[in-house]
Amino acid sequence: MVVRQRPLGKTGLFASELAIGTYGLSGDGYGPVAEEDARKVLERALDLGFTLVDTCDAYGAGKMERIVGEVTKGKDVVVVTRGGLDRTTDPPRKRFDEEFLLARIAASQKRLGKDAIDLYLLHNPSADALAVGGALETMRKAKQKGLVKRWGVSAGDIDVGRLALEGGAEVISMPYNLFHSRDLHRLAGDVMVARAGVLVHSVLSYGLFGGDWSKEREFPQGDTRNDRWSRLELEKRIAQLDAVQYLVHDDVRSLRAAAVRFALANHLVSSAILGPRTVEQLDQLVRETGAGPRYLPDTDLAELPRSLERVGIPS
Repeated sequence: MVVRQRPLGKTGLFASELAIGTYGLSGDGYGPVAEEDARKVLERALDLGFTLVDTCDAYGAGKMERIVGEVTKGKDVVVVTRGGLDRTTDPPRKRFDEEFLLARIAASQKRLGKDAIDLYLLHNPSADALAVGGALETMRKAKQKGLVKRWGVSAGDIDVGRLALEGGAEVISMPYNLFHSRDLHRLAGDVMVARAGVLVHSVLSYGLFGGDWSKEREFPQGDTRNDRWSRLELEKRIAQLDAVQYLVHDDVRSLRAAAVRFALANHLVSSAILGPRTVEQLDQLVRETGAGPRYLPDTDLAELPRSLERVGIPS
């Protein structure tokens, strides 16, 4: 199988519309994953035709960059990494000053085994870090010096995304899913004017759109989802899934499939980052995504805003 390719904005690159993310493989968020198993997932993704791998210098304290570098060595793959988190303090803090960023880029180059990083993203900076902190200028310098081939910003909200695009970011990465789509929709005009590539993450909302959680679902100690949702918030989100169950019909075989197809139905999206932790999960996601490019029926997409509004989710 060859996963379909899409242009990565104005970068001149094409990337698979499904990308492999490595946060879950790092063991940081959802529990330990053996290094051997992480390698198997990455190798399987490449076998399936994935040509974009997304990682971060903070995942596994740099372990995932090393693994990604080893697995992708000599292969025609776009490797994306992120930086901006200082883990030498307790708790860790965000840093986007020039000295820190250039040091992190150098460390990432070494772990990835690359003289120049394919695509480097500032990892969830604040608007202030972009507007007055000099982070964008640092990235422009890093590209001029040949440390990175392309750069962008992982943006947590519309304000950061707009500042990134205005500052010359070639790619932005944003959360985007059935319940969280407003920011990217509102940035559509800015993205088109900037001709930026768009990576989307949190497509399955940390597993919520697996569609198989009960309201009594509990996560093990150390699982990041314990901090993300209170018990009431989790119960509310699970109840809201009823609003999108109508998407599951015909060749859309699961809510999980509908969630991935929803992301790919947006023509602005260059690649949807998936985070399977096992080869079986990866195969299931690819199989259920389907052949496209008519990912969801137009009538279903047109109904979505009204269906979400009925359960209190603005679209």
